[in-house]
Order: sequence, then structure tokens, then C-alpha cells
Amino acid sequence: MPGHDIIVIGASAGGVEALQALVGDLPPDLQAAVFVVLHLTPEGASFLRQILNRAGALPAATAMRGEAIIPGRIYVAPPDHHLLVEPGFVRVARGPKENRFRPAIDALFRSAAYAYGPRVVGVISTGMLDDGTAGLWAVKDRGGLAVVQDPLEAFAPAMPQSALRHVAVDACVPLAKMGPTLAQFTREPAAAEGDYPVSKKLAIETRIARADQRLDTGLLEVGELSPYTCPEWHGSLVRLRDGDITRFRCHTGHAFSMNSLLAEVSESLETSLWNTQRALNESRLLPRHLAHHARDRGEDGLAERAEPKARNAEQSAQILRDLLARQDGLSEDQLRRQTG
Repeated sequence: MPGHDIIVIGASAGGVEALQALVGDLPPDLQAAVFVVLHLTPEGASFLRQILNRAGALPAATAMRGEAIIPGRIYVAPPDHHLLVEPGFVRVARGPKENRFRPAIDALFRSAAYAYGPRVVGVISTGMLDDGTAGLWAVKDRGGLAVVQDPLEAFAPAMPQSALRHVAVDACVPLAKMGPTLAQFTREPAAAEGDYPVSKKLAIETRIARADQRLDTGLLEVGELSPYTCPEWHGSLVRLRDGDITRFRCHTGHAFSMNSLLAEVSESLETSLWNTQRALNESRLLPRHLAHHARDRGEDGLAERAEPKARNAEQSAQILRDLLARQDGLSEDQLRRQTG
């Protein structure tokens, strides 16, 4: 019976230091392949493989499309690409963003759960918001194991806290115990895969991450239309549920947790308000410019009609400036802190 030989790890804010500590404690004879997603900007080069190579005994490399999965190696997600696990090999794809990220932790975790079921160990480390929670739920749903960094020591505790709220984890440990815990799990036999069948939803979402299928995905067969629209493409969002987790996807494949959707809508709102502020400034300045030149030409009547327009626009602009000054970001984490 195979053991837990596929380890998938997700981290965000503070993740470089956390991953260094975790990898540094993995034994050189680890009988598992390790896959790592760290949230990256699309434009930035990733030096994570070099950092992890120096941190521990296992060789780390940026994942390449189609390369074989080999125990004792660390595969690092490249910038602006999802890192996905297939039976026996690695896939790198520019599928739709999830939770505003590519690479996304959820995409990696779901693909591993789909391909390897009970043989997977999912690990959530430090980070903001909640990318990885739904993916970790999928790992557990397919019979795998769930490990979470102790949020009390995490640089950014939101991701571990979210995982603990929604997933029945097998271990919540500080980084100092993470390596030995994972090594121990790799030595334990995994459950039989037949006891944990692949759900239709997991199959659909794995295909979406591969960029195999975006339109006509069959999402309505596993979800329901919501009253919300995709902040990026403005199409209707389908509401999906994993246990008590609520998520959303649009027909082009973009995916949002409730938390990331709140954050994205908040940013979109702020952008719209600043665009409105710019338009109001122009509607204030242009009538004043017109009134000034009208008086120079002796057209006092035209100037008197233009000046109230400028004053009205200034009043509206001031109201909007006050609103922008009070505008806060919106996320579940912030609301929890306010009520906690």
C-alpha cells in the first residue's frame, strides 16, 4: 500500500522565511515529492528555488511542464503559472486566476487531490486572506491529510486560521515541528483510493486550472447562479460549496473565495470612486475655465451660468473626498478583527 508520497505546500505573506524553516527540517531521504506555491507578482522573478536549495538537503527547482515526479525533490511554482500535479508528471498552466492569484494554492491542492487522493498531504503556512482553504478541504475530501502552521507563530495568521475554521486538520504545529511531522506522515500507509471517489466538481475545477476548459464548464451542474458578477469579466458568478465553505466562479474560470471576492470588490469600488473624483474635478475646472474666458470676452451672462456649475461640482467633489477618506478595505479578516 502506498504511503503519503505527495506533499503540497502553500504560503503567502511571510512565506519565504517559513518555507526555509520547513524545508530545512525535511530529511534527505524523504520518500515524497514536495510541491510549493508561494504567491508571486506576475512580473517578478522567483528566487525561491535558490533559497530552498540553500535551506535544506532536498534539491529544489522551478517546475517544468511535463517533467516526471520524483520522490525527494521540491517543485516550485513559476511566476504567473499554476503548478499542477498529474499522475506521474507535473503540469504548468496559465489557467484562470484563483483568489486573485496565479499561481494559486487551491489550484495545486485540488490537482493533487484529483490525481493522488489519499496519498496527498496538504500544508497551509503563513499568509493573508484564505487561499488554500478550499484546496485543503478537497485534499481531506479525497482521503488525504491536512497540516496547518500554528497561527500563533505565523507572520500572517489569516490563512492558517481560515484552514482551521473550515477543515478538520490532522496536525496544527509550529514550524519547528513541521518537518518531522511531514516525514512521519510519509512513513504511514495511505487509505485506499477507492474509498474516496472523485467528485464531479473536483474534476471540473481541475480541468479549469489546466486551461483545458473555460466556457461551458458544467459549473451549473455543481453550483448555482449567484446575484454577484465577476469583478474582472463582469459575468455572473456561480456559487459553489465545499462543506461550510462558500466560493464563486465565473464562466471564464476565475475563482474567488468569499474573502477574496470581498477584497476584490472593495478595490474595484475604490478605483471607481477615484475615477469619479477625477471626473468631478474636470467638471469643476472646465466651467471655471469657460467662465474666466467668457468674462475676458465680455460675455458676463455666459460666465454667470457657468460658475454655479463649477460650485456644484466642487460640493460633490468634497463629499466624495470625505467618503474616500473614510473608505476602508473590505474582507472577512478585517470584519473578524473588528468584532473580535
